[in-house]
Parts: sequence; structure tokens; C-alpha cells
Amino acid sequence: MAAIKLNKISTRAPREYSKEETKLKTEKILLELDELQNLLFAEGRHAILIVIQGMDASGKDGVIRNVFGKLNPQGVMVKSFKVPTAEELSHDFLWRVHAAAPRKGTIQIFNRSHYEDILVTRVHKWCDDETGKKRMKAINDFEQLLTTHNNTHILKFYLHVSPGEQQERLNERMHDPAKMWKYNEKDFEEAKLWNSYMKMYEDCFEHCNTVPWHIVPADQNWYKEYIIASTLHSTLKQLRMQYPGLKK
Repeated sequence: MAAIKLNKISTRAPREYSKEETKLKTEKILLELDELQNLLFAEGRHAILIVIQGMDASGKDGVIRNVFGKLNPQGVMVKSFKVPTAEELSHDFLWRVHAAAPRKGTIQIFNRSHYEDILVTRVHKWCDDETGKKRMKAINDFEQLLTTHNNTHILKFYLHVSPGEQQERLNERMHDPAKMWKYNEKDFEEAKLWNSYMKMYEDCFEHCNTVPWHIVPADQNWYKEYIIASTLHSTLKQLRMQYPGLKK
């Protein structure tokens, strides 16, 4: 796999995509996803793990709400990984992650994920590069374990937002009453470390690609939602699932 250079990848939709037409396509896909999710749950043979990574204000919460919010909550779970607790720190770094892995028949969404343990930790020098490499190998082994032993299909999305769009969204949190609850002054400090984060993300893409990454242009929410919805739709369709017959 060729090395990914994020500064060479656009954060916006290709020009040939129409906003209104794409939104209509997304609505149609979401209707079909509802049926496919029901089939996934009923058949109970496959699990779906969706990993969503991105810088602050890249739109992780919004895409989870708008793409997955209309699906049956009985079969869709969201796990947001925060700063590890004392209990979690007393175990290996994947302990808390494995506990949240999806069971067959369900879709599990990670809003941030095990990748934080090789991203923010290395940016802030809490983890050295040698440890980071060992963790990346452990992550590859972990994802292979889920794939091989639980029939888990993993979709990894990086929401690729531009620095300018990020700053605009962070500023909105200071002035828009509906978004003020998201405001965290530390986000502005983290934004200053942009180049360091890009370097660590690119290193992650290079060494943790046994399960491929989807780099999603994220400056325009309508396009981001279309890409994620259509990727999940294609994955579920390829499983050729069937409703179980009557139990004998």
C-alpha cells in the first residue's frame, strides 16, 4: 500500500457531486440500511465494527447521529472512548476495547477507538515510538482476531477535515447556543498540534492497514454521510444474508 499523505487528499467532495442529488441518494441508502440491519440481526452470523477517527470537530458525533440514528437501536451500539480510568489503566490498552467488540448480529460504532492509544499518546510523548510500534502490531493482531474468530467485518473511517474548517467549527461552539455544550478550551490547544497529529495518523495508516482505512473528505457533512452510508450498505449487501427459516 502506497503511503498516504493527507495534505495531498482533498477535504471536499469531487466537483461532479451535486449536494441535492447526493443527499437524495443517501436517503435511499438509509432506507435500505434499515432492512439490511434487520437482516443482519435476524441471521446472527456476522458482526460489524465501525471505527470513526478524526480531529476535534471533524464531525464524528454528527455522522453517527445522521447515518445510524434511524436504525433499530436494539442492534446498534455506540462506544465513546474517553481518557482511561484507573481500572482500565491497570490492564493492557486493548482490554477495554475488546470488551466493547460487537457480538454477532449487531453493529458496534467506536467514536474514537483503540487508535487513540497510538495517536494522542505519541503526540504528547506519553508513549515512545518503540512502544507505539508494538501497540500497532497488537492492534493488527486484535483486528485479525475479531475478523477470523467472530466473523466481524471492520470498517475504519478517518474524517478528513481541513484546518480552516476545524477552526470555524470550534469557533461556532463559542457562539452558537446549540453547540456551546461541546466547547472545550483544550480543543484549541490540540488544534495547534495539527502537524504532529497528521504525522501520527499517516504512520498509523501505513502500519495498521491489514484492515484498510477509508479517508473521508469531511468539510461537507452531506458528502461525508453519503460515503459512510454507502460503504456500510455495500458491505452488508456483499454478505448475501438470508432470513432464517422456521426452527425445527
